Amino acid sequence: MHKPLILIAALIGQNAAANTALFQPVDVPLHVYDGGWEHFVGGGLAVLDCDADQRPDLVAAGGTNPMQLLRNTSEAGGVIRFEPVASEALNLTGTTGAYPLDVDNDGILDLVVLRVGPDTVLRGRGDCTFAPMPFKFADRWTTAFSATWEEGQSAPTLAFGHYVDRNDPDGPFEACDVNQLWRPDRATYKVTDLAPGYCALSLLFTDWARNGRADLRVSNDRHYYVRDGQEQLWAMEETPRLYTQEDGWARHMLWGMGIATRDLDRDGRDEVFLSSMGDQRLMRRTGDAPAFEDVPFAMGTAAQRPYVGDDGRPSTGWHISFGDVDNDGRDDVFIAKGNVQQMPGNAMEDPNNLLIAQQDGTFAEAGDVAGVASVHRGRGAALVDFNADGLLDLAVVNRRAPLEVWQNVSAGTGRWLSVSLVQEGINTQAVGAWIEVDDGTSVQAREITVGGGHAGGVAGPQHFGLGAVDRVRMRVRWPHGDWSDWRTVDADQVLVLKK
Repeated sequence: MHKPLILIAALIGQNAAANTALFQPVDVPLHVYDGGWEHFVGGGLAVLDCDADQRPDLVAAGGTNPMQLLRNTSEAGGVIRFEPVASEALNLTGTTGAYPLDVDNDGILDLVVLRVGPDTVLRGRGDCTFAPMPFKFADRWTTAFSATWEEGQSAPTLAFGHYVDRNDPDGPFEACDVNQLWRPDRATYKVTDLAPGYCALSLLFTDWARNGRADLRVSNDRHYYVRDGQEQLWAMEETPRLYTQEDGWARHMLWGMGIATRDLDRDGRDEVFLSSMGDQRLMRRTGDAPAFEDVPFAMGTAAQRPYVGDDGRPSTGWHISFGDVDNDGRDDVFIAKGNVQQMPGNAMEDPNNLLIAQQDGTFAEAGDVAGVASVHRGRGAALVDFNADGLLDLAVVNRRAPLEVWQNVSAGTGRWLSVSLVQEGINTQAVGAWIEVDDGTSVQAREITVGGGHAGGVAGPQHFGLGAVDRVRMRVRWPHGDWSDWRTVDADQVLVLKK
């Protein structure tokens, strides 16, 4: 049975045609992700509207520095501005990342904070203040997180990815800790070890088969598992199990840092992009099984070496974000780059990548000409429209260097659509839903997920670039539910859709 879409709000924006992306740096309050070897990884960035003013705010991990909350005070269409906000609950050290999630189903986003030490869940109060929630975590080194709502559950299923077991006297090499799955069990949670663990740096619940069930993808750091490990995909059955070669899973190993998924070629199957040391791995599905293979090198997505400067050593990728930065109807890719610390086999002057999608399906590097080729040690990042002008802006957390924000000032951009989903009761942000936008030529499909990236993520509207199209059809498949009817909507607006 089809469910109708109810249009709650709309904000009209601009209209133009596609051109080259251009970004300008924005002055923001000083914040640095710092720390010793336990903070070589991490540095995540959470993006959420913490005070319901329709402006996305930032919460940045600090490592040995406290976390930082930056409230967005930008005017619509104006210069991006942030102001620091003191927060007693966020005055935490040892933080590696954070993800926004409405844990208690009250319609206000909370924060799951990852730490070197006991993790923390903070309840959002709706005014950019937070209070601890009664979760009890062990002292571990947490570097990855994802969440979903499994069918029939009134609370989210949580997955925590752990790095090296700091209590292993034979570590750190070949001393990877196990990961953990927290599944709702009446009024509490049942915790299950996901073993073996291979030093996870990114987790993502994703409905890769589009069958209504999200499985858990794990990207692991070969630097510490050294041998015997691999990338993983857990089938979320009653008893979770790893997909194997008998299921069609292809064993592959890499220095995995981040995960991103998007249906780039509009064939109804999401590609998977994995950041790494050396080649970045963009993979597409082959057949109906969980089998993935690398796209051809000529596609331009490997981003394996710096593209400016004279450092020809391999590049190190961290956070990957998909987003149409010029609104031409094709998703582009941002990759935060930077040496782990002083690894001599990898580039030290390692600029971020901005890969612009071309008409023929390939990607062209534009990080330097677009103005985002910072050579700080980039970690967590986000592509988000901070000033409600229909253009995706950029924020990056850096290790031992200031957080950076760039405003998208591209001229001659295309049309766009921004879509938020809301539902009452449980899972208020509709995690697990799918949005389809049909421009008459092809369908852009987008899954609402929590997780992936590198130690941080975005809760907010889904941005669709539309090129020159002024009207599109769209529909939603709500979590564990049916598709809505197709509805025709105008371009250049923000839609909030309620089930």
